[in-house]
Amino acid sequence: MTTTRFAPSPTGRLHLGHAFSALFAQQAARALGGRFLLRLEDIDRARCRPEFADAILEDLAWLGVRWDGPVRRQSEHLDDYRAALDRLAAAGLLYPCFCTRKDIQDEIARAGHAPHGPDGPLYPGTCRGLPRAEAERRIAGGAPYALRLDVARARARVSGDLAFVDRDAGRIDADPLRFGDVVLARKEVPTSYHLAVTVDDALQEITLVTRGADLLPATHVQRLLQALLDLPVPDYHHHRLLTDAAGQRLAKRADSASLATLRAQGADPAALRADLGF
Repeated sequence: MTTTRFAPSPTGRLHLGHAFSALFAQQAARALGGRFLLRLEDIDRARCRPEFADAILEDLAWLGVRWDGPVRRQSEHLDDYRAALDRLAAAGLLYPCFCTRKDIQDEIARAGHAPHGPDGPLYPGTCRGLPRAEAERRIAGGAPYALRLDVARARARVSGDLAFVDRDAGRIDADPLRFGDVVLARKEVPTSYHLAVTVDDALQEITLVTRGADLLPATHVQRLLQALLDLPVPDYHHHRLLTDAAGQRLAKRADSASLATLRAQGADPAALRADLGF
């Protein structure tokens, strides 16, 4: 059975881009008689708010989006992510990183250059070779830290090719090295986006991940995590992104018009769905 999901973060109100993504996932499931699930990715304690989580449910109900089963809230499943993290740690694939953003910028500046990935300059590996005793001393002293994946070592553990299938782009060979040593957890939270989303998709038995084209690069890292954790590999469909009149991608940080605002202005949900192509 095809199972898809819509997985917003409750860090603000939903806009038309979210509406398109939710309807896209729902349609993909319903067209095949499958299941459509809703997940709230609320691990960012600094930005996620309960009122935004409630608003997501309200906005989707108004839009006519109906999901199957209970809503999965990541903040209620930290033990799932901790178990995956412990497995990677036991394999010797993680190391603590004590660098601040300024430390990283300064290190890159001293080097005079840095390899770039999809999200900008890659982490230069400053803490990768830190002696274990020194790392343990800093942790015992209460220093803040992140746990990074030693991507080169992790990739070497996986024999053969890594690939995934996108229903638009076809077969894609994953290249997680292009992201450098990504953060998988922090001192106060035992997960990050990459780890949580990979574990959740497996536990929820997602067979088709539908999401915006901006998240296609992230699949390279998540495909590596699937291999390391012996998790199933879903199909993917990275859909187009909606843009405003100026050609800019709709985004919360750009203050794109929210569904709540459109509703207050008298928008009709059926007409809105039709305008979006559903």
